[in-house]
Amino acid sequence: MKKVGNHNSISRKILFSLAFTLVFSLTLFAQETPAPAPVADAAAVSAPAAAGDAVAGKALFNANCAACHKLDAKSTGPALRDVANKYDKAWLYKWINNSSAMVKSGDAKAVKIFEEYNKSVMTSFPQLSTADIDNILAYTSEPKAEPTTPVATVAASGQSADSGISNNVILGALALVLLMLVVMLFFVNNVLTKIAKANGVEVAQKQASLPLWKAFAKNQFLVLVSSIFLLLASGYFAYGWFMQIGVDQDYAPVQPIHFSHRIHAGSNGVDCKYCHSAARVSKNAGIPSLNVCMNCHKNISEVADTTATAEYSKAFYDGEIQKLYDAVGWDKSTQKYTGKTNPVKWVRIHNLPDFAYFNHSQHVTVGGIECQKCHGEVQTYEIQKQFAPLTMGWCVNCHRETNVKVEGNAYYDKIHQELSKKYGKEKLTVSDMGGLECGKCHY
Repeated sequence: MKKVGNHNSISRKILFSLAFTLVFSLTLFAQETPAPAPVADAAAVSAPAAAGDAVAGKALFNANCAACHKLDAKSTGPALRDVANKYDKAWLYKWINNSSAMVKSGDAKAVKIFEEYNKSVMTSFPQLSTADIDNILAYTSEPKAEPTTPVATVAASGQSADSGISNNVILGALALVLLMLVVMLFFVNNVLTKIAKANGVEVAQKQASLPLWKAFAKNQFLVLVSSIFLLLASGYFAYGWFMQIGVDQDYAPVQPIHFSHRIHAGSNGVDCKYCHSAARVSKNAGIPSLNVCMNCHKNISEVADTTATAEYSKAFYDGEIQKLYDAVGWDKSTQKYTGKTNPVKWVRIHNLPDFAYFNHSQHVTVGGIECQKCHGEVQTYEIQKQFAPLTMGWCVNCHRETNVKVEGNAYYDKIHQELSKKYGKEKLTVSDMGGLECGKCHY
């Protein structure tokens, strides 16, 4: 009986599959129909109640008024939306130029505002001309912008906006094609096998081989090498796992009040040592008290629309500011403290062992080390995390690599001269000056 190779060749299967796929795809995909153009909504533009340039007025408002006033909410002063319709324009000119004089003169409206807002003295602006005030009033007279929601274009007959056929239909068609190919290959294999048997052709059968694990077990050299490799790899990973005990790098706990370093240190450029003032003079950097927060947030009860992100909305940030008000007992509507306070239980992020001594003032003030050196680019962090591993090896490497800033510091003059001669170099690292002695950090 004649023996031949397997009629079920790979090349035939591939050619048959390509031909069938091509024919099916040509009949499936028709010319795509263009998506309907979105209809733009006409924006209603209303003229300001007061004559003036609203764009110039916005710049003047932000430069002179925004510290104490908001358009739609009370702050240190009243809300200024539509203030031009509440008071006479001539009176507003006098009030803005010199409010104190009007209060002293006994003007009824001026005295009422003065008494209502805790007798807070409004800054006089004699430099603002009537044209400047008109511009500000034009800006405050603009209608409040309502948030616009994008209108989604609905495609007809379940089609997508980009093409005539939805992605689900295309994926379903491709899955159907693959399923048909598998079924057809199965039938072709059965037909060829039956033809071969009918013609007396014996199809070559593959010789049975040993299972992979038995072949591996019989090869003593491979078993020995594999055993050694597994022992070394196990020791390596076990050592790495044990060395991570107590290391909390990238630890970012959820705080009771969400504080965004991205907004404060990044967008607003607040200096780290304004809030963490103890870092300059103390061992600890300290957690700023809520009174420090209220230095700014007494007049900032909401964030700008541009501050929000896809993950954190404006409403979320405004809610976190309200948590601050609840904690300190501040009523933003009356601009007064209620006397009811609630402690904020902050979660500590950076923890050093008790046997390790670290002094912030020694590094920040004397060493001139930037906060980012140890805490990372905090101005980009939405949620504060532990940037460095804070291990002994990490501290030792920093002492070996960091040059001591001796310029302009008479304390280092004598010791710098002696150590420079001893080590034969001009720049001295912390390790050259005893920074690797055990007693520096463990005593």
